Amino acid sequence: MAISTAVPTGLLFPEGVLHSDWFAILATFVAINTLMYGALAIAKIVPKLHPGDWIRTKNQRAETRSIYPDAPTVNDATDFINTRGGRGRRAD
Repeated sequence: MAISTAVPTGLLFPEGVLHSDWFAILATFVAINTLMYGALAIAKIVPKLHPGDWIRTKNQRAETRSIYPDAPTVNDATDFINTRGGRGRRAD
């Protein structure tokens, strides 16, 4: 049994309203608004990317000035956490 025989068309609105221009504009606006809301919700879930951390800038030293001369110049694991406000403070 098909649903169209059980439910009359235009149950909430008359059929003339459903085929009018203003209703088509309203339906288009609602569709675009729904897509934008979904895209913003997905974008909020995705973690932030920081492309500036992938390349060395002038602010980072090429050689260590530590009292331990064999220490690595950049520790990627801790420098990334310290620059993004994670555990600990950045020692400059």
